[in-house]
Amino acid sequence: MKIVVLGLNHKTAPVEIREKLAFDAVETTRALCELKNRFRQAEFVLISTCNRVELYCADKRAGGADADDLTKFISEFHNIKPEKFAEFLYSYSDADAVRHLLTVASSLDSMVVGEAQIIGQVKESYKLACAVKSTGKILNRLFHCAFATSKKIYTTTSISYGRVSIAGVAVELAKQLFADISSAKVVVIGAGEMGQLIVQHLLQVGARDITVVNRSYERGMSVAEQYGIAVRKWEEVEDQLISANIAIASATVQDYLFRKAPFKKIMDTRRRSTLLIIDIAVPRNFEPSINKLDGVYLYSVDDLAEVVEQNRKARERDIARGMEIVFENVTDFMDWFGARDIGPLIGQMKEKFAQIGKNEIEQFFVGTRQEASCKEVMETMVNRVVNKLLHCVIKNVNTIAKENGAAEAAKLVDSIVRQAEKISSGPDSNEDEQS
Repeated sequence: MKIVVLGLNHKTAPVEIREKLAFDAVETTRALCELKNRFRQAEFVLISTCNRVELYCADKRAGGADADDLTKFISEFHNIKPEKFAEFLYSYSDADAVRHLLTVASSLDSMVVGEAQIIGQVKESYKLACAVKSTGKILNRLFHCAFATSKKIYTTTSISYGRVSIAGVAVELAKQLFADISSAKVVVIGAGEMGQLIVQHLLQVGARDITVVNRSYERGMSVAEQYGIAVRKWEEVEDQLISANIAIASATVQDYLFRKAPFKKIMDTRRRSTLLIIDIAVPRNFEPSINKLDGVYLYSVDDLAEVVEQNRKARERDIARGMEIVFENVTDFMDWFGARDIGPLIGQMKEKFAQIGKNEIEQFFVGTRQEASCKEVMETMVNRVVNKLLHCVIKNVNTIAKENGAAEAAKLVDSIVRQAEKISSGPDSNEDEQS
């Protein structure tokens, strides 16, 4: 059995690559079903967020699904040639793959360390995998280990204190670039989880004139009522941009909402007054070339690096403690992962030892001794001796597992099983062993 993760993230790939390989919920479900049909003995979970796309696989077969297979699948699914994105990919296996997931789920690998959104996204990805039955014993255990690790880090460190989300960093950037945010008209495009976080952070920094625009007006109305802000229908988004000072976008789309040529008309209507746009959506809401228009200052999620770095430095001690917890839990998981094959091997060893005892009894009670009255007592005694010897062997196996790892313990038990097989196969083999 092997665990593999293949992916790319904000550290390895620019947003223009990430957005091309992103999966929405419907695509994730379809991809998992296709993978399960293609690799029937494997388990899969797919995580796709604004900052990462990662495919986790556990395969029982030697030579089963590997990083090359997963790369090929992503290429075919998105109809993008591998050479267009292969250089941005990373892959990890076994302990390194486990460490990576635990780090991701705990936000230690996030653009904004300590952000709480990632654990919800990981749980949702796992939930989708469970719904289509693409996960199994190994990944179930692994992802629950990741959830427990995240919880421990969040409860035992101060890593989540302060402004620790992409939304918070976006608002922090807006505050830095716009001297008096309390007097600015801010348009929030998108009323999903990220949109709500943006609104919360805007209110915290003193923004007073906030309007949310969302495809579902009912959803936008709900958010507006919850936070005491204005709401407008989707058809009015261009009118809102004409009068806005700041626009922060996080709408979920598969293509740009705004392209350069039509957007120029908006800017012409504004008479070239400055518009700050922070686009934290992936795929992006605004075509990058819009930034070339006079009066537009367009920032993508990848442009938040300086604010993010300030956040990271403030949490260095918590990051170090978080990584200690990650490594501890990686060790625990790998001990389980390595030991999962020992149980069946121990069962085989018990069967072989019992067969050896039975063979010895049968060889002793032959001829005139066949009907001896002590036969039942002897059988009980031999079984007791066999069980005591088994207890000693198993105790030593456990010691080796603790000191040298489960893999070494499994090798030892496998060796004993093979030797016991030879001994239990009959008198001739027994004599061969003695000679």
